[in-house]
Amino acid sequence: MNRGPAGPAGDDALAARLRGFGPVGILTSLGVLVLTPILQPVGAVVPLLWAWRSRTPWRELGLVRPRSWLATLGLGVLSGIAFKLLLKSVVMPLLGAPAVNPRFQQLQGNSAALPGMLFLVIVGAGIGEELLYRGFLFARLRALVGRSVRAMLGIVGGSALYFGLIHLPEQGLAGAEQAALMALTVGAIYWRSGQLAFPMVLHAAFNTTAVLLIYLGLEAQVAHWFF
Repeated sequence: MNRGPAGPAGDDALAARLRGFGPVGILTSLGVLVLTPILQPVGAVVPLLWAWRSRTPWRELGLVRPRSWLATLGLGVLSGIAFKLLLKSVVMPLLGAPAVNPRFQQLQGNSAALPGMLFLVIVGAGIGEELLYRGFLFARLRALVGRSVRAMLGIVGGSALYFGLIHLPEQGLAGAEQAALMALTVGAIYWRSGQLAFPMVLHAAFNTTAVLLIYLGLEAQVAHWFF
């Protein structure tokens, strides 16, 4: 149980422990999960440091070059916008969510706060959260429970539940539900593709759309498109 997966040539004892599930591996993994959100929007460097020191190939974190950056960016942006509008206008009303998100109403019409918030949701969430909660967390859980279909279904579902729960204290039940649905979607995409680029773009576009709806005062209007 204390031994991690075989490493590349030039491996060392510390790298093996960091990849494993002994005290060093477990405590380090928990540290990455705790420290990365605290350091946002630059927290994405923490999983990368773990990968570097544990000699884990970046492809294990989903950092693989897509076949077409243009297609990834274009389709990712359109998918993120469409997914946010779908959740806001159909799914969240059916779940009983309020039409307006009270947590971020100070952003409405606040031009001074808008650039910083956009930077945070694009870099901190779109890149940082995907690298942590999909790339890093999936890598650790795959090493622990394997890559079978049953294992991956558990990883996708369990990580989505965890992602929703960590949003609960700050964003309430509706925010946690929305975060879990987002994580379930991008987690399934990442599982099937093995690449984080598309989930990163989708997540960033989703959050950007959410921020702009609040800033422009359009939340209630979109929430009542159908209900």
